[in-house]
Amino acid sequence: MEIKGSVVLVTGGGNGIGEQVVKFFAQRGAKVAVVDMVQKNIDRVVADVKAMGGEAIGVQANVTSEAETAKFVKATVEAFGKLNVTVACAGIIKDGTMLTLDKETGKVARKMGLDKWQPVIDVNLTGTFLTLRDSAEAMVNGGWPGLLVTISSVNKAGQVGQLNYSSTKVADALMPKIIIGEFMMRGIKNIRCVGIAPGYTATPMLTGMNQDALKAILADVHLGRLVEPEEIAKLIGHCVENEAINATTLEITGGLCYEHGIAK
Repeated sequence: MEIKGSVVLVTGGGNGIGEQVVKFFAQRGAKVAVVDMVQKNIDRVVADVKAMGGEAIGVQANVTSEAETAKFVKATVEAFGKLNVTVACAGIIKDGTMLTLDKETGKVARKMGLDKWQPVIDVNLTGTFLTLRDSAEAMVNGGWPGLLVTISSVNKAGQVGQLNYSSTKVADALMPKIIIGEFMMRGIKNIRCVGIAPGYTATPMLTGMNQDALKAILADVHLGRLVEPEEIAKLIGHCVENEAINATTLEITGGLCYEHGIAK
């Protein structure tokens, strides 16, 4: 596949990794659809793409809704005539431990509620499934060569305090193998699926954190710095162009080492 002339749909495209993926592909001649929950972020990214001479549309949508995933896939195809690459970047974090004990009694003081569990499952897992499912449907019916991309995380290895998030990310990492196995069964040859599992990435949440805490995180990273969102976008671009990359999840961590057998 070639990036130039392709049509690329990115959920969570209004900020962070998703925004950089949008701009990476637009700069290389792809037409892009920016899907996000926040309209002002969509407007800003679409304006940036157009300012660099690219073509873009924006669609405000909730990836947990079947009606809305169908809507943004349809809008992309109607605007650009096809769909070649879908990157499911939409994701949220609601950290917390399953149980919290009272320091004096040692008994359970509170437990993780569904208010922290379910939204993470809905966005990170169900939202990814719906996005890939409806994109694949369009690609099959249109006969277009395609690539589906899940965004996993190095925390698929397990992260204390992120039982909800890590559970979704290990599932996102497994999706490509299962999806391509099903495509083999059904004779679907025009679509590939790849997962990308970033390590600690230079998003505002990490770059703005306490610098001593950040230094402690980076002590386990061989590269000695955070992964840049642009580097993740470049890896996705490489996956588009290299058709041998398929049915697998690739880590991009800067050389994160697991001293204790679990992600910190």
